[in-house]
Parts: sequence; C-alpha cells; structure tokens
Amino acid sequence: MRFNPPSIGIALLATAFIGHTFAQGVLEEIIVTAQKREQNIQEVPLSITNLSGDRLNARFTGGEDILSLSSAAPGLHVESSNGRLAPRFYLRGLGNADFTQAASQPVSIVFDEVPMEKAALKAFPLFDMADIEVIRGPQGTLFGRNTTAGIIKIDSRRPTEETEGFARLAVGNLGTVNAEAAIGGTLVEQVLTGRASFMTQNRADWVSNGFTGEADALGGHNVFAGRLQLLWTPRDDVTAWVMHQHQDADGTASLFRANVLSTGSNELNDNYDRDTVFFDGGDNNPGKIKSHGTTVKLDWDINRHTITSITAYQDVYDRFGRSDIDGGNPRGPGRIPFPVDTGSSLELTQFTQEVRLASQLDGAFNYQVGLFYFEDDLAINSQGVRQEEFQTNSTSNIENTTWAVFGQGSYAVNEQLTLTAGVRYTDDEKDALHVDFNPPIIPSVPIALSDDNISWDLALSYAMTDEAQVYARIASGFRAPTIQDRIEDDVNITTADSETIMSYEVGYKADINQRLRLNTALFYYDIDDMQLTAIGGTANTTSLLNAKGGEGYGLEFDIDWIATDNLIVSGGFGYARTKIKDEILSVSQCSSCTITDPLNDNNRALINGNPFQHAPLWTANIELDYRHPLSGDGELYLFTDWKFKGETNDFLYESIEYITDTQFEGGLRAGYRNVTHNYEIGFFIRNITDEDNLIGGIDFNNNTGYVNEPRVWGVEAAYRF
Repeated sequence: MRFNPPSIGIALLATAFIGHTFAQGVLEEIIVTAQKREQNIQEVPLSITNLSGDRLNARFTGGEDILSLSSAAPGLHVESSNGRLAPRFYLRGLGNADFTQAASQPVSIVFDEVPMEKAALKAFPLFDMADIEVIRGPQGTLFGRNTTAGIIKIDSRRPTEETEGFARLAVGNLGTVNAEAAIGGTLVEQVLTGRASFMTQNRADWVSNGFTGEADALGGHNVFAGRLQLLWTPRDDVTAWVMHQHQDADGTASLFRANVLSTGSNELNDNYDRDTVFFDGGDNNPGKIKSHGTTVKLDWDINRHTITSITAYQDVYDRFGRSDIDGGNPRGPGRIPFPVDTGSSLELTQFTQEVRLASQLDGAFNYQVGLFYFEDDLAINSQGVRQEEFQTNSTSNIENTTWAVFGQGSYAVNEQLTLTAGVRYTDDEKDALHVDFNPPIIPSVPIALSDDNISWDLALSYAMTDEAQVYARIASGFRAPTIQDRIEDDVNITTADSETIMSYEVGYKADINQRLRLNTALFYYDIDDMQLTAIGGTANTTSLLNAKGGEGYGLEFDIDWIATDNLIVSGGFGYARTKIKDEILSVSQCSSCTITDPLNDNNRALINGNPFQHAPLWTANIELDYRHPLSGDGELYLFTDWKFKGETNDFLYESIEYITDTQFEGGLRAGYRNVTHNYEIGFFIRNITDEDNLIGGIDFNNNTGYVNEPRVWGVEAAYRF
C-alpha cells in the first residue's frame, strides 16, 4: 500500500492560508473533561479533538445520525452494516467490524459521563449538545475496559439559571424535515434549574424496490428523542443533577446491493442504481428502536475534596431489524448464489454505578480515586426464513458484570514539569445461554468467561512557554473476553479471549498569539491476543477469534486558525498504519473476489501483515467558518466542512474488490444571521457533490455492497432566546 494524501483537502487548506494575516480576534479557551475534571485542552497530556458549535451541528442538518462524525476528527472512522441501529467506531485504525449485538468495541461511547457499552446504546440521537471530545489512545485508568483505542465523550447542554433556549427547523428534498428545540432556566430561585429539549428527524422513503414494483418503498426514517433535566442545589456544597431521555425511531436499515462490484474492480458498476434495489425478502429492510435512560449525579464538596456519585440505568425495550442480506434476487442484476433473509430483535438493560473522590488542593499534588460497577443483560432473538415463514432461529441471553477500582494523581514537579500517573484493577465476567431452534435442535449450553486486569498510564508534560507544551505518555489497556451471540452462523459458539494493548505517544500543543492553535501527536501501539471477527466468506459464518498480535503507528494533528477577523479555519489529519501479526491465522474468503493474500492448504486466506479491518490509512477534515458583517444588526455566514478517507480494507483478507480508494464528502451552510435579535435563515447542502461512496460489503460470493447517504439540500431557520 502507498500513502496517498488527500490532494483536494490539502488544496483547500492551502487556499485558505494564502493571503491572510493575523487580526485582533482571539481563539476561545476550550475546557475539556477528558480526565474527569475541568482542564484547558492545551494542558491535558492526551490527543484530543473538541467538536462544538457549527463544527458539530452542521453535520446533522440534513437528518444525519452519529455516522456523520466519521472523519470529523483525525483518526476517527464510523461505519455500520446495520444502518442507524448499530454504529461502529474506530480510532487510530483500531475498532471492531463485528455486526452482532453482543460485540465488544475498543472505542467506548461515554454519554453524559455514562459508558454506553452495547451497539444498541451507542446509536442514541445527538441533539442539544454542548460538545463532543474525541480522545485518542487507551483510556483504561479512568474509563475502564473496552477503551483500548480511546473514547468518544458526548456531553449535552446542562440547565442554566438564566432562561434561554432555541428552536431550529430544516426542510429539504427527499421529504426531509428536521426540528430541534430546547428551553431551560430557573424553576426555584437559587435552588432548582431545569432544561427540556427534543428533536425529530423525518425523511420519506425514496428508494424503489424493482423486484416487487413498489415505488419509494425504502430509505426513509422517523426519529423522535427527548431529554428532561433538573439541577438541584440545596446548598452551596451540594448539587444533584437528574436526567431522563427517551428515543423512538424507525426507518430503513442498511440497503445491501447485489453484484454492484465486478470481479477484478473496486468501482461501482452498471448494476448499481442509488434509487433502486431488487429485494425478494427482508420486508423492505425495516429497523426500529425504542429506549430510555436515567442518570443521577450527586456532587458533595467537603474539606477541599469532591465526592461524586453517578448512577445510571439504560433500557432498550423494543429493537428490531430485518434485511435482505444477499441484496437481490434472480430478476435483479447479476446472480444470487443463495438467499439470506435475516433479522433480530433484542431487549437490553444496563446499570452502572460510579463513586469517586477528587481532591481540590492548592499544592503541587492532586488526585482522584474511585469505584465502578457495571452490569447488563442482553436478550436476543435471531430470526430468519424457515419453512417459508420468518421465525426465530435461536435465542441468546448474555449477562456481563464488571467492577473496578481506580486512581490517578498529578504532581507538579516545578512550574514547567508535571507528572500524571494512574492505575485501575478490573474484574469482568460474562455468562451466556444459547438455544438453537434449527433442526436438529441443539440443547442449551451455558458458557462462562472471566478475566481480570491491571491497566495503567504514565504521562509527563513540559511547558516550554506559556503558550506551548510537549508531553509523552505510556498507557496500557484491556478489552474483556467476549461471546458470540449469532449461533446459527456458527454452531460452535465461538468466543474471544481478552486482548491487551501498550501504547506510546508524544505530542506538542501550542497556542500562537491566541490566533493559531496547533496540536500534534506521534503514536505507536502493540496489541497482544487481538480480538477479530471473521464474517462471511464461502462458509457464510460469523466467528470470533484471536490473532497473536497487532500493531499500529502514525501521527495526527489539529489546527484552529483565525485567518482574518471574519474567517476561522479548522482542520485535521490522521495517519494510521496497522498490521495483523499472526503467521498461521487464516479465514474463509469470497470465491467471486480477486484475493491477493496467500492461501494455506485448506484454501483459506492467510492474513498475516494485513491492515486492520475498516481501518482507513488516513483521514482528513477541514472546516471554513466565514462571517461578513452588514450594516445594522446582521451578518452573512458561510460554513463548509469537508472530510476525506484514505485507502481502507473492508475484510480481514485482502481483495481487489473490497479495498476502497480515497473517498470524500462535503457540506455547506450559508445564510443571514441577525446578531441582535438572535435569528438566522439560510440553506444547507450535505454531500454536495453527491458522491457514491462504498461503505462496506457483504462477501456472499455476489460482490454485494452498501453505500453512503445521497445529496440532501434544503432551507433552515433558527431562533435563540
């Protein structure tokens, strides 16, 4: 593979820099909580990207979901073969392409300080957000197991004493209607504040089913989500925050398209038609989810310390998805070697409890210690066509219990040098019970896995000047063992042992004249017993396995630059070279693909040296925020964002068909804003150039793929008070 930088993105970046000089504006200080306490992002010895304001909100204007965060920050990739129902996250090339509901992921989603473990919880709609922190590298000390690649930390807007809120409406093509609103303020003077917010996203069906003859039968969605918050301050040293949120969403799951790649090529062929599929099964690929969650956070300040308790309960009580996985039928384009019409329904509960003590001392040393408890219960019905009826093939019940004790301290050796160190002990247990209803019925067999681990990190940061620092960090991490939940795909009920990681990182952070913020990092990591998932191939199975090891290395940088008083340029770039290390590990491969790996005696592909699955070689992003003042109270605004993704291998084996080349997408928002009366009107476009980007494939020997969202454009209006 050869590094091929994003020429379009570099050109845009160069154009933005040419001809501009520094003016009087200054960059705002960014406060993050990556270490569970408020810090200036430039003082944290971690590689972090903060997304807020238009950098965040613009990506959801056209009805997009959390998948639109892909490539929005260096090294961040997001994809899904289950549509909105189950996103999968990757940082620095490390993720997990397992589509099953029990899959463990090395990137944790932490929503309002609560980890969302299973895929069904990671898909909660994003609205009324304060910011998102993309934190790269192992975060095992403070955030626990299954954070070996990093975390995506999402924080909603909290209640304020002053009455304030907003309303936003966007209407576009494809029947797109998006609305979002919030209001908050004081309920009882100096004692109780609250905030209520909601969002709704709607899109009409726009894809026709060429097999049934139904026009506009698929592709739409209807999403509603709401959040209520109360912040109680009975006295100066005690606060209690209560949040409850709910979602009800339905629409179309992923659209698998048969034979859209020709053998020997990774380009979409003439069988591909974005507006048409040929499904003889799948009931037009429905997907729905209903869930709610409640969090209670208590803070008590005592003797220069804060005791914090976070209690949370999540409940997914109605989740169902079904798809014509083979992507077509004999009357559609190409051939279908065997029909696959499957789905699943699930119920999931998750309970977490964290208690920690954090110091607020005036001296050189500060610390925090804590306890964490986690349990979830996942019940899955896997379904498919049996005896010409769609019925349950198998059931799986998987319970996970984890507890941990952790601590972290920082010591200012002098005014320039600070040492930060942490350690965590984790105990993890999983119990599963599976029943296969396919004849002959396999008796239920209980499976139990358990492991414990000590993870740690050590960082040194050195302030070169008041505006620049360098840091070095070593961190270990732990991904707990996992159990397969789709036993109809593999009656052996495979499991995967724990994986561990050692990560090494050096970085440089600088604020230059308060107009240019530059953050860079170099990293290397080494994985033992790397967890992998072998999906599809000629055997049409899904199996968990461990490679002996894996490694990755690369770099990333972020910039924010006030180019003129009216123009802010933000951008980033991440490069991650990854490699599986196991000389004898082999997997089944697609028989209609052009395999470039060597084969063993059993005609299976040897994957030693291959890049990690769905790991882009590089990612890049750039955002331009331009404002042109008008006489009076108004201004014209223009915000454009572009994201790029380099060469990516879709499977564990390598083939010509499923290694995608450079891809990109762009978005635009422009209009008029009244800065005195706080309203704006304008228009938006997502996927400006209407790119047809292959997201992934199904290797059922008919070169099936699924693609990104089409161009969506429309008008929008917003009012703040």
